[in-house]
Amino acid sequence: MSATTEAGAAAPMLLRDDHANGVTVLTLNRPASRNSLSLQMLETLENALAAIAEDASVRCVVLAAAGPVFSAGHDLREINAHRADLDHGRGFYDRAMETCARVMQAITALPQPVVAAVQGVATAAGCQLVATCDLAVASDQARFCTPGVDIGLFCSTPAVALARAVPRKVAMEMLMLGDMVGAEEALRIGLVNRVVAPDQLMTVALELAGRIAARSALTVRMGKRGFYRQVDLPLADAYREAACVMADNLMAHDAVEGIGAFLAKRRPTWQDR
Repeated sequence: MSATTEAGAAAPMLLRDDHANGVTVLTLNRPASRNSLSLQMLETLENALAAIAEDASVRCVVLAAAGPVFSAGHDLREINAHRADLDHGRGFYDRAMETCARVMQAITALPQPVVAAVQGVATAAGCQLVATCDLAVASDQARFCTPGVDIGLFCSTPAVALARAVPRKVAMEMLMLGDMVGAEEALRIGLVNRVVAPDQLMTVALELAGRIAARSALTVRMGKRGFYRQVDLPLADAYREAACVMADNLMAHDAVEGIGAFLAKRRPTWQDR
C-alpha cells in the first residue's frame, strides 16, 4: 500500500492498495474534512490517476473513501479563505475548477474502468465524482445531492457529470432543489449500479472490479474509450465510430482467442493484445 500525505498533515490524504488480481483501490483519506476536494486533494488524485494510466498491471480501479462521508465536494473553508486574496479569490477559483475538471476527465479517459464504492454522503463535487465513475456501488446508507443552490453557488460543474449519468429532468431537479437522494432512489435513476448493506460494500465493489479485471484488458480499454467517444454523438456518427471500434477490436489477438475459445467450448487465455 502506498500513500500521499497532505502538507502539514499527519495522515496520508490518499491511499493506494494494489491487489494481486489487477484491482487497485484508491481511498480518499481526509475523514476529518469530510473527504472534501481541496486543491491538493484534487492534484494528488490527478497524479495518482496519471500513474495508474501508465501501469499495465492495473486492470480496474475502485475509488473509495474513509470515514462516514464519501466526499462533501469542494473545501468551502479553503474557498472562503481565498476571499482575502488580492483578486478576491478569482485566480484560485479558476485553478481549482480547472483542476477538478481535469480530474473528472482523467477518470473518463483512464484506460482502466473505475468503480466508485460509496459508503456515505456524496454532495456537490463529491456527487460529481460518483457520477463520473464508470460504475458505482453504494451502501444503503449512502445519499447524494447537489446542494450548491442552498448557499448561492449553483453546482454547474457537478451538473456536467450528473446530466450525463441521469435523465435531464432528474438532474435539473437535483440541481434546482438540492434535496438529498437516497441510495435506492439513486439506483432507480441510474446514478449507481448496486445498493448493498454497508458491511458488503467493499466486498461487492471488489468482486465487481475483479470480474472486470478478469477480462481482456485490451478489450475493456477499447470498449471504454469507444463508449465515451460515441455516447454524445449524433446517431449516424455514433454508429460510424462504434463500427470502427468493433472492426479494430476484431483484428486484435484477444478477439481471435475469445471467439475461438467460445466456438471450441474452452476458457480463453487473454494476452491483452
